[in-house]
Amino acid sequence: MGEIKVAVKGVLIKNNKMLIVKRSAFDETGAGTWESVGGVLEFGESFEVALKREFLEEVGLNVKVSKHLFSTTFLTHNTRQIVLLTFLCECQNDEVFLSDEHDQYIWATIDDLMGLLPEVIINDYKKYNVFELL
Repeated sequence: MGEIKVAVKGVLIKNNKMLIVKRSAFDETGAGTWESVGGVLEFGESFEVALKREFLEEVGLNVKVSKHLFSTTFLTHNTRQIVLLTFLCECQNDEVFLSDEHDQYIWATIDDLMGLLPEVIINDYKKYNVFELL
């Protein structure tokens, strides 16, 4: 029998650039890949509380979750499904402090995003008009 995990991701935009982070080379899931900030809900958390926690843990930013952008689901293994909810976030500060989960970050232009993000994320961002926010 498989498991289902619920995860949240945040699209944070400053000066027409989006914050993305590169997973640590030692990460067991997606090592070395670029993504937006986020993670799995802990039991009892709301989407907003989970995403605020993830931003603080991963990049040291205190964000405001402003609106739901899109939801999707996919398999990471033949016995593990992710339900992913992506939200637009806001933040006054843009000084990033990376956790050990990530090696790098970038405030990315559309061209950067197209070159760094995995194709599946690019396709979702196109489908749900995320790039139009930049």
